[in-house]
Amino acid sequence: MPLWEHVVGYEEENPAVIKALQCGYPRFFVHPLVSKLFDLARESSCKRDERALVLPSLASAKRCAQFVNGRIGVTPKVEEWAGGMALVIAPQVHWRELMLFWRVCGEVVSSRRAEAALQERFEASPSSADAKLMIRDRLAKLTGQDASDVYLFPSGIAAIYASHRLVTEFLPGRKTMQIEFPYVDVLKVQQEFGSGVEFVANPDGGGVDAARRLAAAGDLSGVFCEVASNPQLRTADLAGLAGVLGPEGIPLVVDDTVSTCFNVDAFQHADVVTMSLTKFFSGVGDVMAGAMIVKNDSPHNAAFKRILDEIYQDDLWGSDASVLEKNSRDFSTRMEKINANAEAVYDSLSERTDLVEHLWYPKGETPELYRAIQRKGGGLGGLFSLLLKDPKRNAPRFYNALRVSKGPSLGTNFTLACPYMLLAHYPELDWSDKLGIDRHLLRVSVGLEDPEDLCRRFHAAFDVL
Repeated sequence: MPLWEHVVGYEEENPAVIKALQCGYPRFFVHPLVSKLFDLARESSCKRDERALVLPSLASAKRCAQFVNGRIGVTPKVEEWAGGMALVIAPQVHWRELMLFWRVCGEVVSSRRAEAALQERFEASPSSADAKLMIRDRLAKLTGQDASDVYLFPSGIAAIYASHRLVTEFLPGRKTMQIEFPYVDVLKVQQEFGSGVEFVANPDGGGVDAARRLAAAGDLSGVFCEVASNPQLRTADLAGLAGVLGPEGIPLVVDDTVSTCFNVDAFQHADVVTMSLTKFFSGVGDVMAGAMIVKNDSPHNAAFKRILDEIYQDDLWGSDASVLEKNSRDFSTRMEKINANAEAVYDSLSERTDLVEHLWYPKGETPELYRAIQRKGGGLGGLFSLLLKDPKRNAPRFYNALRVSKGPSLGTNFTLACPYMLLAHYPELDWSDKLGIDRHLLRVSVGLEDPEDLCRRFHAAFDVL
């Protein structure tokens, strides 16, 4: 979506834009091979007015059916299907509810698994088990944890969803708390499931006072935050939060997708760390995966492992794991370059005070809280956001002129930009405006290109304003 009007057209379901899209982010745009798999399931298992959502396992399908029932009071049919997959079958009019589960919970059937199923290849290759072991071992070494405490998922948000099930099973009947404005579906998971969420955006004091209040009331099952937050690149006070939560036996869950485990050590204070392996860990942008890691010396480790023995199922398709293992071999060296490039671009744009209203990046947002968990040799990550002066006029013109790839993801080896709030919060822009996040904010994920060339591209886009 190279132009601003393409993004708006996509959000408003403009037929010309929708028709032009060949593929997209898999949780939001059904891959053509996955669409063929859905059609096959419909032909084989549905009545005339029904549709079938294909999910990676029977356990996932049962969760989907329960979710749909909670929203509309109708319980879809659940059936086991070929190759360990399962179907959730409901009237056509409820398809949006089925797809909402797919999007928000991320328990997706990947295009590689769909391709295999369409070719009636239902068994993963033997080498994929080795790939998963290597990924777990790689993540364990990067984080200083045990490989046995690393759990893999078909997407990053699926790991978030699992961590939410984990803490609400551990302390049932209580709310969760979200500290700092998060990636959209991190909040949606907490709103759609469990006993509710208390959302604290842009808190003073790193969110500690808000957590203390709810913890003291005995109404808190866990606190969620991101390092750094997406898209404001702020860091919560993890040490302060752990100091409040630890004595009350309340777990702290941190997602380090944006900063990555190469740059920060969230396990200094977190009981659980989640990450989207789709992003920087892979870099290539051709595979979906996620991970949840339980801290090996967390006081909750044994209880968490018992719960996970009951609720966890490895739904990461084998060939996806094989691709991810290959992609992630040079993760650390790529992050060193991305860190340097992003800081160089940020520093260059910081000089344009004539046109830039605000830049968000850990160097300028809660820097002392970020530095407190930064690893030796780690950097500031590859993501920043910017708001231009006179944004209603200037943001679309700047975006249209910017000569980098355009799209809704992050963490690719190539630079990627998007009008983030339009893509993530289009139906609720008035709400996000009130929280101080302007709808014209642009988010940039910096890649491996030559930094001087990248800076020239950004400054060339300023020239059209």
